[in-house]
Amino acid sequence: MPGKTPTIEERVGRIGQRRQVVIPRDLAETLNLQQGDLVAFRRQGRGVLIQPKRLVDPDDTLTREEAAVVAWARQEMRQGKYVSLARIEHELARQHPPRRRGTA
Repeated sequence: MPGKTPTIEERVGRIGQRRQVVIPRDLAETLNLQQGDLVAFRRQGRGVLIQPKRLVDPDDTLTREEAAVVAWARQEMRQGKYVSLARIEHELARQHPPRRRGTA
């Protein structure tokens, strides 16, 4: 029985003076990695798995109440009912006052 054929093209790089490793351009483009992006490192067997890491700003996430309003609006639209953006914004504002960003 012949040996296994690798399913992923192997790339060879070099560890730099400060333990820096360059990700090949085509792989970085495929993964949509840009300068300054974060990556996670995980030991896996005798190797290292490197994965893109996307951090989410807490101000960009919906609260439970906001998610409920969005779910309500989607349900209304699925039923063929008209829901204006102003109505959705009104419902969101009614749930709680706008969030304020703290300053340091």
